[in-house]
Amino acid sequence: FREQPIFSTRAHVFQIDPNTKKNWVPTSKHAVTVSYFYDSTRNVYRIISLDGSKAIINSTITPNMTFTKTSQKFGQWADSRANTVYGLGFSSEHHLSKFAEKFQEFKEAARIAKEKSHEKMELTSTPSQESAGGDIQSPLTPESINGTDDERAMPEVTQNSEPRAEPTQNALPFTHSSTISKHWEAELATLKGNNAKLTAALLESTANVKQWKQQLAAYQEEAERLHKRVTELECVSSQANAVHTHKTELNQTIQELEATLKKKEEEIEGLKQEIENARELQAQRDSLTQKLQEVEIRNKDLEGQLSDLEQRLEKSQNEQEAFRNNLKTLLEILDGKIFELTELRDNLAKLIECS
Repeated sequence: FREQPIFSTRAHVFQIDPNTKKNWVPTSKHAVTVSYFYDSTRNVYRIISLDGSKAIINSTITPNMTFTKTSQKFGQWADSRANTVYGLGFSSEHHLSKFAEKFQEFKEAARIAKEKSHEKMELTSTPSQESAGGDIQSPLTPESINGTDDERAMPEVTQNSEPRAEPTQNALPFTHSSTISKHWEAELATLKGNNAKLTAALLESTANVKQWKQQLAAYQEEAERLHKRVTELECVSSQANAVHTHKTELNQTIQELEATLKKKEEEIEGLKQEIENARELQAQRDSLTQKLQEVEIRNKDLEGQLSDLEQRLEKSQNEQEAFRNNLKTLLEILDGKIFELTELRDNLAKLIECS
């Protein structure tokens, strides 16, 4: 059995509705195994999925295919050979991403294989141009194409042993005959090149058809034997896949919880810092409140003292005013007494002068 699975996963399989080309039609009632297969003889990668003994996916990967993620758990690709669009629904985004990575990897491998096949075809077409003109009329039948290596080698030996076709116009002058000969040789070489390419393409196509028939027959024979084995392994595989999926989900959950826990711890540290700052602010507020109360008490005392001082000041001002009035009265009396004394002095002076 030349094809071997190189990657497998489980998914729900859909195909586009051939009538509307819009709606998806499920081709499996439950999740089935979807595998990448590699055909080492043809160097071909294929996507195959079986629902019981029925092949619900049989798609050959070509370089021009594209796998598109349409959602977190759904992807699709178009197969022009099958004239349909396949869709796969996965249980998680991780399984979808892994399938898409493998699709891109095998698509690139298919592209490289195709380029190598073209290079090999070009190399093989070069010596085939040296074969006789009878190659153009060689019959190509599936029996002669798909025979054994010895059988396929026989026509080539026969063809290479045939003489080259030469111009028959010996009556023409030598120079003219040589020119015509070169012209027909160039035309013949071109025809041989085209014939070699067409022959190689026909050989490949016919070989692919027969190989596909042989492979399909082998699948039909092998499917019966593998069906029981697949049924047995599906339980184990589903359990293993479920355990692996559950483990992956648990690891992702643990990572998310660890990240959340770390974030919460950072938030708790921030809240603790804010609480410490709030406590400091509360202590400062209490201290300021106490100082404000003390200041208010002192303010009331000072207001009482100020009122007392104002009363004393007013009393003192009244006393000073009374004292000033008394002094003024005394000064007036003193002035009168001084005036009287002055008159008395003058009178005494006159008396002295008269005596």
